[in-house]
Amino acid sequence: MTTAMGTPTSGRGRTGWRVPEELSARVPAEQRGPGLERDAVRLLVSHGAQVSHHAFVDLPGRLRAGDLLVVNTSATLAAAVDGKVGHARVVVHFSTRGDDGRWAVELREPDGRGTTRARAGGPAGTEVRLPGGVRIVLEEPLTGRSARLWWGRASDPDVLGLLRRHGRPVRYSYTERDQPLSAYQTVFALPSADGSGSAEMPSAARPFTTRLVAELVSRGVQFAPITLHTGVASAEAHEPPYPERFAVPEASARLINAAKAGGGRVIGVGTTAVRAVESAAGTDGVVRAAEGWTGLVVTPERGVRVVDGLLTGLHEPEASHLLMLEAIAGGVAVDRGYDEALRGRYLWHEFGDVHLILPEEDPHTEHCSSNCW
Repeated sequence: MTTAMGTPTSGRGRTGWRVPEELSARVPAEQRGPGLERDAVRLLVSHGAQVSHHAFVDLPGRLRAGDLLVVNTSATLAAAVDGKVGHARVVVHFSTRGDDGRWAVELREPDGRGTTRARAGGPAGTEVRLPGGVRIVLEEPLTGRSARLWWGRASDPDVLGLLRRHGRPVRYSYTERDQPLSAYQTVFALPSADGSGSAEMPSAARPFTTRLVAELVSRGVQFAPITLHTGVASAEAHEPPYPERFAVPEASARLINAAKAGGGRVIGVGTTAVRAVESAAGTDGVVRAAEGWTGLVVTPERGVRVVDGLLTGLHEPEASHLLMLEAIAGGVAVDRGYDEALRGRYLWHEFGDVHLILPEEDPHTEHCSSNCW
C-alpha cells in the first residue's frame, strides 16, 4: 500500500469508485434549512464490517462512559490571499509556517467562479505581489516528491497580520459561495499564543455543538485536547501528509493513558487528532507529552498504538487518509463503510456527513442503546 517513501499507491479497489458531484456538501448544514444547527448532518457508524445509519445528534448513544474523544484545538486561519505574478492573478494559500520564518505556500489560479484551480508550482525565484506592498519569493519545493507546495519568504515577516487584514478562508470549487471565517471554526478551536493555526479546518469536529458536548460529558465521555496545525490539502493532490506542527499536553497524555488503562476506547476526532496522538506514543503504547513537528504517516503497515476508533469525514478515493482508516479498522471495514456511504447518498467534504469507526463489537457484549451508560 505504500512505497518506501510513504507515498500511497493504489488501494484495493479504490480506483473503481468516485464521488458523484452531487454528493459534495456545498454549504454548511445550518444553511440548508430553517432551524438547523451544525449537528444536522448524518452519522455513518462502522463496527468492523457492520454498518448502521444515524443522525449526528445520536452520537452520545453510540459511545459509552469511559470513552475518550481526542479533539484538535487548532483555529482555522484566513489563509487565502489574492496576489499577482507578473500580470497574472493568483491566489496564495498559506499552509505552514517554518521555524526559519518562511511559509509553505501553494499558488493557485482563479477559476472565474470565486474559487481556484491547480497551478504549476515554482520556479525558484518567482515573486508574488500581495496586498499592502508585501512580496513573497518562492525559494524551493517543500519536498522532493512534489512541486505543488513551495517554501517562500515574505518581505514582511508578519504574515499572520497579512492574513488577518487581507485573507479569507481557503475554499474549493465544490462549495457554493464564500463563508465567513466563523463557519470554519470548530467548537473546540482556541487561539494560540503566537497566532498560529490551520490553513484548513480540522473538519471532523465541525458538527459538534456546545449542547452535544455537554450531553457527552454528562454521559461520562471524556475529552482530551491536542493541537495540530493542518496545512492545505488540495483535492487535486495525491500526496501523503507532510510535516505539521503539533502538541500533546501532559494533561491530555494522562487522560488518554488512564482511559486505556480503564478499558475505555480512545477515539480520534479527525485524522489530525490521530496523527498527533500516535506521534506522541511510544512503542509501548504509552502517550507522553510531546510537541514539535511530526512527519508520521499512519499506514496499515505501521498500524496504530493508541487509537481504538476514529470520527472523520468522508475522503476521496485517492486520499492518503484512507490508509489511516485501514490501519484502524482494516480494509474490509473501510470498503464496506464507503460502499454504504455511496449507497446512502452521504455528503462529502468539510461541510458534509461524518463516519464513526469503532472496533468490532464483542458478540457476547450486550448492544448499547441510546440510554446505555
